[in-house]
Amino acid sequence: MTDSTIAFAPASIGNVAVGFDMLGLALEGVGDRVGAERRSEYGISISAVYGLDGLEHPYLPAEPGKNTASIAAEALWQEHGDDGGAALTIFKGVPLQSGMGSSAASAVAAVVAVNALLLKPLPVQDLLHFAMAGEQYASGGLHADNVAPSLFGGLVFCPSVLLPETVCLPVPTGISAVLVHPELQINTAHARKGLSATYSMQQWLEQQAYLGGFIAACASNDHDLLAKSLKDVIIEPQRAASVACFPAVRDAAMDNGALGCSLSGSGPSIFALVQSQRAEALSAQMAEACRNMGIECQSWISSMSAPGAYLESSA
Repeated sequence: MTDSTIAFAPASIGNVAVGFDMLGLALEGVGDRVGAERRSEYGISISAVYGLDGLEHPYLPAEPGKNTASIAAEALWQEHGDDGGAALTIFKGVPLQSGMGSSAASAVAAVVAVNALLLKPLPVQDLLHFAMAGEQYASGGLHADNVAPSLFGGLVFCPSVLLPETVCLPVPTGISAVLVHPELQINTAHARKGLSATYSMQQWLEQQAYLGGFIAACASNDHDLLAKSLKDVIIEPQRAASVACFPAVRDAAMDNGALGCSLSGSGPSIFALVQSQRAEALSAQMAEACRNMGIECQSWISSMSAPGAYLESSA
């Protein structure tokens, strides 16, 4: 019997510009870790929540009913756990309210860690439902565009009408994702409530064309088609004003070889897709544009086939 585990789950780019609530992309190099340890008391508890500085997190709750990690793990344990329980230790590596799938990474890492404690662990594809329970609490909506790529890795097509089924899409070769995270925060649930439900038939048709073109470009490794298709005419215009540095960072990206650039999720993080040999230079140029606006930032470069969540240790 496994008594303790640690799992890692990566951050993610939600929507990927063209696929609101339907597309997500895993990110290399940044994510959350969750440790799970068996306890005799039934159910899921939280021992501690640590921030990026290694100290106890000043904002995230350690109450099991108010943390995405424990909510997701509890959903799994209620259906498949035994008479005991598990205590979680959460190590946040993804900035809060960053548009990088912070709540999703915690939820995914928790279910992967707790799943390994089960007498009969579930296949990874069966964990999505439970991870989504935590994400729904944080974001106020039942969508998988951050949870699915964090769990499975790569580029994932996950419209709500197909859930829990998802499709891991092929990705074009030689293309990397560059993500810049300005030191700002945007509450995802609040951002979703502010979106308009009214748009024209022309906008809807245009966005559907971009989504189809993007998926076709990925499948056919067509970089030119990808560049023509990586556009958001419905959601980005509504959210761009909430990120003061977005126009400058987007312009820097597009002026320096990006195939496309948009907000990651609800922002404030901004991502671009670019030919891999240009990724380092583009990352520096996007970050410089952000800092020139008086806003500090972090940046990451990732392949489009970054791995999903995995178990780091078990004992």
